[in-house]
Amino acid sequence: MSCYRRPRRSAACVFFTVCLARPGARLLVDEIDILREAVAVTRRRRPFAIDAWVVLPDHMHALWTLPEDDANYSDRWGAIKARFSKFVRRVRPSVVMASFWRGPRD
Repeated sequence: MSCYRRPRRSAACVFFTVCLARPGARLLVDEIDILREAVAVTRRRRPFAIDAWVVLPDHMHALWTLPEDDANYSDRWGAIKARFSKFVRRVRPSVVMASFWRGPRD
């Protein structure tokens, strides 16, 4: 089983890998504009710096620096995922969202 250590301190630089539930799907690159908007809205509401971000068809890697007064990366990812999922449902109602995002690979 994987054991991840995430910093709980402010101003931390943190690396993430986030995957779609279905390996081989192309949703992230096919709907890149929706993903960009979800990230932009989240950053306006809960700021963080993007040091690097790579989007591949079925997963993405991100390197963020969190603000001095707020180390809660989990709420930020939750907001990005929720916004992206909500808008994807509007343009692709056939996408099954219950299994859209998955946890890390073991």
